[in-house]
Amino acid sequence: MKICITSTGPGLDSEMDPRFGRCQYFLFVDLETLGCEAVENPNIGAAGGAGIQSAQLVANKGVEALITGQVGPNAFTTLQAAGIKILTGASGKVREVLDKYQKGQISSSAQGPTVQAHFGMGRGMGRGMGMGRGFPPPPSTPWAAPKEELQALKEQSRLLKDQLDKITHRIEELEKEK
Repeated sequence: MKICITSTGPGLDSEMDPRFGRCQYFLFVDLETLGCEAVENPNIGAAGGAGIQSAQLVANKGVEALITGQVGPNAFTTLQAAGIKILTGASGKVREVLDKYQKGQISSSAQGPTVQAHFGMGRGMGRGMGMGRGFPPPPSTPWAAPKEELQALKEQSRLLKDQLDKITHRIEELEKEK
């Protein structure tokens, strides 16, 4: 069985990317051999249709299941039409998520989209330089278990803290250059 996990990097020790259509990488894992293929997401900077294009890319790889943080309505419809099981709300290192999946600890399928269209695109005048990480808090979903929602919120909080630390560090560097 082959699954796909959204990731911030090309390896199993990378953090999961909470976005689907605009994630940085898709990791395709063969559960029998544990072979892993990392594919950089060509749709990360798409002006529109990133969810649908990403869903088609995943479907073309012949996966049976997708593990991600959030999935929008267009991607959800495309993945569902391809018969791909959609598992949302996961967070942490890809290797840990994979281990949880293999132990049956990640098994609840999304019953619908978990975010609105255009989630993860970023807003404002940043011209896309922030790689879409300026996302709003995920909405509560009636089908997400509180434990999964808590994990997703903690992961989002960690990502935002990391982003703020990088911004603060860069401000300090620029101020020293004055």
